[in-house]
Amino acid sequence: MVSLGLVVARFNSSVTEQMEEAAHDAAAERDAEVAETIHVPGAYDSPLAADRLARRDDIDAVAVVGAIVTGDTDHDRVIADATARSLTEVSLDRDKPVTFGVSGPGMSGAEARERVSKGAEAVYAATEMVEALA
Repeated sequence: MVSLGLVVARFNSSVTEQMEEAAHDAAAERDAEVAETIHVPGAYDSPLAADRLARRDDIDAVAVVGAIVTGDTDHDRVIADATARSLTEVSLDRDKPVTFGVSGPGMSGAEARERVSKGAEAVYAATEMVEALA
């Protein structure tokens, strides 16, 4: 059984709570266990939590979920880029899959709500990577 860490951003919680639920459903579907969930303020805050989970011997992979919506500036793109880059570094540094189930940037709140399946997709990718690297 694959043991997962799950990081969930609270910002845009009307979306991320559904993403978290989708992630848990996907884990059950894949016969995986979510060993621990860490809630963080926003997607930008997820790399540190993902790193803490990836350090654990009892965690095979980490799935990160969040929603980054657009505003009046390019802030959403900056946040998404920094988060993706940092999560990739965690994965490579810890030699464990860390998957990016973050919707955005460049989308409205309504568009983000249409993509709650990103939670499940992050879990599917994490379990597939564990199996591929075994």
